[in-house]
Amino acid sequence: MEAIYKLKANEINPNLMETIKKLFGGKEITITITTEPDETEYLTAYPANKKHLLESMAQEPTISFTSVEFKKHVDDLLKQSK
Repeated sequence: MEAIYKLKANEINPNLMETIKKLFGGKEITITITTEPDETEYLTAYPANKKHLLESMAQEPTISFTSVEFKKHVDDLLKQSK
């Protein structure tokens, strides 16, 4: 039998340990702890990937506006969604 628990380290508690004990009884088990790779780190790990991503980002159009313009735009969007 195999069980995979994905959780944050601060979510580990005695209740989880009790659940594992009940699930596997007196059987010998192996607990392996790994961390999920950060998506940005993963995507930029290879120089060619990083170069491609940075070039793609540089080609994206840029929009600038003041805080007043931003608030008006948000208000307009909220009105449209009603």
